[in-house]
This record gives sequence, C-alpha cells and structure tokens, in this order.
Amino acid sequence: MSEDQIIVRLKNKDIKAFEETIKKYTPLAAGIVQNVSRGSLSKEDIEETVADVFVTLWKNTDRIIAGKLKGYICCIAKTKALTKISSVKRNIEADIDDYDPEDDFSVSSECEKKELVQCLREIISGISMPEKEIVIRYYYYCQSITQIGRVMQINPETVKTKLRRTREKIRSKLSERGYEI
Repeated sequence: MSEDQIIVRLKNKDIKAFEETIKKYTPLAAGIVQNVSRGSLSKEDIEETVADVFVTLWKNTDRIIAGKLKGYICCIAKTKALTKISSVKRNIEADIDDYDPEDDFSVSSECEKKELVQCLREIISGISMPEKEIVIRYYYYCQSITQIGRVMQINPETVKTKLRRTREKIRSKLSERGYEI
C-alpha cells in the first residue's frame, strides 16, 4: 500500500492503517528519539516518547500532507524527544551557579532566532547534493557520521570532510548576511 493511500486512511481514522503506520515507522521514530537524546533518556523514556509520537500523529492526522508522512513523523519524533529531554532536565535540581540571566526569554531574541532560522533555510536550500543531505541528516535527524556514511554509502571520513566544508560555506554566507557565528 502506498504512503498516500495510508494517509487517506489515517485521515479517515482507520485504525488498521494506524497500526500499519506504527509497525512501519516505529524503528524510524525510535532511532530519531535515541539520536536526539544522545544517551540522556532511559530506555523507558525513549519508549514513552515513541508512543507519544504516534499519539500525536493520530490526534493530528488532518495535518498530514500527501507524500510527507515520513517527514511528519520525523518532525514529531524530534520535537517529542526534545520535549522529553527538557522535562527530564527540569526534574533534576538545577545548580544555582548555572543560572545565566542572558538565557531569559525576550521577544527580540526570539525574533532574531526566527530570522536566523529563515536565513539558514535559504542557505541550505541552495547547497547541492550530497552535501545538503549530509547536513540535514547530521543536524536535523541527528545521525552520526558513521550512520550517514553507511546510509549514503560514503566513507565516514568523506562525510566528515564534506560536513566541515559545508559548515564553512554556511558560516561564510551567514557572515555575508551580517551574522557572526
């Protein structure tokens, strides 16, 4: 069954399609949660987070865009992992010496972040393949250099070199636009 057919069935709240989706995409969601957490979540936390991914998917089936189910699940998984990490960290007592008043929320800093994110999107969209794929896999999907090399069938050292050179290009383009990184 094609992804578009599954999406139609999910939007119609077909429980069998949902079960198929869970079965097919659980390893992907678990991998993303595990990669994002980088060892900061327990096995139980990872399992709970993956379950939350699919609960969120079920509650938001109307938001799925044709041909984008896998990407949507990846976005949910990354967001849920970051939320879980944040909640785990909140449960750990913070050391008063670690407080930094510069970390407080401000409207101007949020606007600056949004502008920077938009700028980064434009720069990354202009990068050619395979460098673009490497950057997305490394920073968005939180895959290791070894994982990227294995999936893309590229030597890990080549991946590392391409990633370094692409970062330099991005840094240079950001600098041209007035950002100092």
